[in-house]
Amino acid sequence: MSAGITLTTAPTEEDIEVIRTGLRAHNLPHLGTIDRQPVACFYHDPQGKRLGGVSGMVWGKWLQIDFLWVDPSLQHQGIGRQLLTQIEHHAKACGCHSVLLDTFSFQARPFYEKQGYRCVMTLEDFPQNADRHYLVKSLAEGQP
Repeated sequence: MSAGITLTTAPTEEDIEVIRTGLRAHNLPHLGTIDRQPVACFYHDPQGKRLGGVSGMVWGKWLQIDFLWVDPSLQHQGIGRQLLTQIEHHAKACGCHSVLLDTFSFQARPFYEKQGYRCVMTLEDFPQNADRHYLVKSLAEGQP
């Protein structure tokens, strides 16, 4: 194969791993010593069925929330708030000072704002016909 650029619309996991490995090697001197800890918290019914949860990553002094879900039959009962509070307490105990998350315009921005999050960036028409909001919250005492 000669040198050049190729494009594929069907990359394999191996293809993606080549890129990921190269980027991680580049980032290692800057981010390599920062601890990363996956974390998740669940709501379950008396039979143990999971009906809600929140997951993310404690990364250095930040909690990054990736997903928050509550079964539709249980929404508006405070479960999302309780899950968020629990994972925030864990992050604070791990030394985190802030939380980062994102949500689409058709999802839960008002919910997060009621929990003390503030929008710091919005991507309009992303990916299409919706906006993507990035929100942060300080975990420091007395901070908004």
